[in-house]
Amino acid sequence: MRWRLQMLFQRKLKIGFLFLLFLALLVHLAMDFALPTTHRSCGCDTKVSKSVDVLSGSPMPASLKKLSLRILQDFSGSNGSLEKSSQPETAGLHLRAGEPVVQQQHEEANARWTKGSKLAALFEHPLYHIPVPEVTEKDKLFIINPMEKFSLRSSGSDEWVSSSKAETLLPTGKTAYDTYPTWLKFHIGINRYELYPRRDPLLLTLLQDLATQRIISSVQKSGGTQLKLIMTFPNYGQALFKPMKQTRDQETPIDFFYFSDFERHNAEIAAFHLDRILDFRRIPPVSGRLVNITKEIRDITTDKKLAKTFFISPAGNVCFYGECSYYCSTEHALCGKPDRLEGSMAALLPDKTLAKRRSWRSPWRRSYHKSKKAEWELNPNYCAQVRQTPPYDRGHRLLDLIDMAILDFLMGNMDRHHYETFEKFGNDTFLLHLDNGRGFGTHSRDELSILAPLQQCCSIKKSTYLRLQLLVTQPYRLSDVLREALAADPLAPVLAEPHLQALDRRLRKVLVAVEHCLARAAHQEKVLVDDVGPWV
Repeated sequence: MRWRLQMLFQRKLKIGFLFLLFLALLVHLAMDFALPTTHRSCGCDTKVSKSVDVLSGSPMPASLKKLSLRILQDFSGSNGSLEKSSQPETAGLHLRAGEPVVQQQHEEANARWTKGSKLAALFEHPLYHIPVPEVTEKDKLFIINPMEKFSLRSSGSDEWVSSSKAETLLPTGKTAYDTYPTWLKFHIGINRYELYPRRDPLLLTLLQDLATQRIISSVQKSGGTQLKLIMTFPNYGQALFKPMKQTRDQETPIDFFYFSDFERHNAEIAAFHLDRILDFRRIPPVSGRLVNITKEIRDITTDKKLAKTFFISPAGNVCFYGECSYYCSTEHALCGKPDRLEGSMAALLPDKTLAKRRSWRSPWRRSYHKSKKAEWELNPNYCAQVRQTPPYDRGHRLLDLIDMAILDFLMGNMDRHHYETFEKFGNDTFLLHLDNGRGFGTHSRDELSILAPLQQCCSIKKSTYLRLQLLVTQPYRLSDVLREALAADPLAPVLAEPHLQALDRRLRKVLVAVEHCLARAAHQEKVLVDDVGPWV
């Protein structure tokens, strides 16, 4: 009898519980239909999903639309990966690189480049439409086989398939060039006069690839004084990764020698955009990226020397330090939060076995000694000696070197001991502005000695001078256009505001140096060397 009563009570209890659940469901449905349509759903999710669909050009699987948000923690100490102090509140939520919303961030930021922005207006100015010489076959870095296709085997293995193995027919309207990955198109586009064209449609795609492509290999780059990694993507593309070592608002101590300064990842990113704004276009594309130390470095590296330097810090963060001349020790380890690390991803130039490069010692190289001075620091007539020395005795090599000095002064980069050129083009080509990590270290001090080539030679390209004059005006202020360009980067804000303000101050000092040269010169054309002709 008691057992029957217990069963009856349990049955009534279950029925009562189910009735309450059903009643709650009815109440929620009634409330949902009673609310106005505009309040039923969050516009944020709809906006994100629509942006993702637009980016892909076709409906995406639901699994790809699930957004995995991660709140980035504060950068603490000198060895961390993330910082909060220089990030605005709107940048509090960051996303994993490679996920759809990272593409949305690129798309929204890049849209500002073309919709009534100062940067877009700058690139539409006549000074940014001066034509380069006609590019002939001998002016191209590579001569490609129009029948050679690029493909990856469907089995998942990363393998180049030549035209003899690939399908004979291409999709309608497509060429073999269309099958190439973006990094390969970038390499093919290099010529005697520029690393990439002004309005290169590939640029934004390449920057996005650097920030989002899956990383399948990470090994340490040999040589150099500080830790750098070579990262490989599934489509054979590679990038040079420089990890974060300083927060945005840290300045290089005044007692540090230039040759012992940190290499900064954000300096590499900012240098690329500044170089483009100056219309030099001599720095390979660079994008910021948030890397997972565990999954994208430690677990996939084949570098045994690098692998043995990983450890877990007392705070529970994943750290490593690699092997190099400076700052590669437990005391200077690079630590994630707990395993996320900021860094710059620079597109690699073609392998030197395919496109040889020549390294040139800069005539204005510093002594890299604690007490000795270089000859140019002691001899006020040093430039006369340089003008008589090949390859500076003809062509535009000396003027290109002065362009590079102006770029370095604006960044505060004192570490320009060598530069490179593509050997195929001989002496009649542009200089590659590589390795800019020691720029943007100080904003409160200006190192005028960096301008020595300009001050001593008193020569500058007319096009460079006109653009500098343009960038000091209100509609095209240098700090404003660079701030806007950097806003498109996944790690924005890339530079602390004092560094942007320092750019305007330094730009005025460059123009003052040119004015002093013009005041002393008997003939203006000796100072402003005409390279624009009738176009301006």
